[in-house]
Amino acid sequence: METVAELLGPNAGRVSLITTSFPLDDVGYRQEEYVLAGQATAYEPAGSADADGRWSVRESRSAPFRTRIVVYRPSDPDRFTGTVLVEWLNVSSGADVAAEWLTTHRHLVREGFAWVGVSAQREGVDGQGTFSLARNGTGADSGWSPMLPPLKQTDPDRYGELDHPGDPFAFDVFTSAGRAVRDGLFPGARVLAAGASQSASYLVTYVNAVAPRSGVFDGYLIHGRPGNPASLTGWDGVRSGAVRIRTDGPAPVLVLQTETDVVGVLQSAGSRQPDADRFRLWEIAGAAHADTYTIRAAFGDSGALGAAELAALLAPTRNPFGPEFAAPINSGPQHHYVAQAAVAALDRWVRSGTAPAVAPRLTLRAADSDGADRAHPLELDAAGLARGGVRTPWVDVPTAVLSGLGQEASGGGAVLFGSTWPFAADVLAARYPGGHDEYLAAFARSTREAIDRGFLLAEDEDEIVAVAAASYPGDRAGGGAARA
Repeated sequence: METVAELLGPNAGRVSLITTSFPLDDVGYRQEEYVLAGQATAYEPAGSADADGRWSVRESRSAPFRTRIVVYRPSDPDRFTGTVLVEWLNVSSGADVAAEWLTTHRHLVREGFAWVGVSAQREGVDGQGTFSLARNGTGADSGWSPMLPPLKQTDPDRYGELDHPGDPFAFDVFTSAGRAVRDGLFPGARVLAAGASQSASYLVTYVNAVAPRSGVFDGYLIHGRPGNPASLTGWDGVRSGAVRIRTDGPAPVLVLQTETDVVGVLQSAGSRQPDADRFRLWEIAGAAHADTYTIRAAFGDSGALGAAELAALLAPTRNPFGPEFAAPINSGPQHHYVAQAAVAALDRWVRSGTAPAVAPRLTLRAADSDGADRAHPLELDAAGLARGGVRTPWVDVPTAVLSGLGQEASGGGAVLFGSTWPFAADVLAARYPGGHDEYLAAFARSTREAIDRGFLLAEDEDEIVAVAAASYPGDRAGGGAARA
């Protein structure tokens, strides 16, 4: 049965997706939605699934499927850069979320990428999958809520004929989407696969088991992966134990992790592996799996917001959408700026063979002599910020302690949001006795250093420094006294 992508009726105001809220017309883009239909294969192990990630599989069964894909493309075809980012939509909230688009859309739009979101899992289609934070109640006490129901509940008239056979088939559904992009929607394009959080766990399994058979994608961005990837049967069969990513394929893989992912609830530290010719691992110091950009700024950040507006949206909060968290949410915007640099680096890697920068790992603290772990799993500097990892001005020229941890007392989904603890007025004054001007000069130098190292983009430099200027919490005239 040939895979077919058919345009799904009028798109304006009808597409159901948790994504950016500004009109795409404002940034010179247009939206399309397609039904993707065909025959999907499920796989089973053809040997042991070892920790090295080199998994052999065989076809086990097949089933017809009808899912959807969402396409964002430049309205002017001449603006298309030739690269398509194909995202495995995240369903942890119980509905499809364009997590990678939300995080990196400013760069994608600026450069003229196309973006394709794939409803690869059953949860996003009809809510009958195996895992979502919303359905399982793991976020109920922390204000986590599904902002939309699954597709068939959102709009039965539009999506009622979709039919997903289940997550064992999700890997081949994603392959079919990649082929539809490469062979039909964007012939001749470079096709990058991306997935964040739960979707990243599926992409780890995809790279290890399915990519050698499919050969569809030119590169992979795996963002915020847990240590344990999904199994071939889906999230309900998650593989126990740390798993590395195979590096013997032709398509390069860039893994982007925060402190939360490495030593927090997602516990990927045991899955660390050396950089290689086709593999890079970036771990961002001071970053959380989700932050104030994720939950507030991303949705309306079209590029038209001023620095003061962005700074206000990025400010610390204990949860704007529900019960207060135990700590203010991580408010350092380094996560999405580094993610944009990661997309650019992966695209360059595929285009020209120029590999991304090699990043130091976050520095883990050793166990005490009796084998017990220390109070904090990362080695911290005198200010309480993590050592090692990808360095940005928010941790090298700080005004607060930013961490991917700190919400454990909140429970549920709150543990993904990290924490922000602003420096006391006397600490800020001692660190920057010249006040705002001294702080901003040091911040600007650090920003340029991060750009030169390859972890921030020069195109973001002016905005990064302007947001820092607008959010400095001390006295602009000097002395560093905290504002009331």
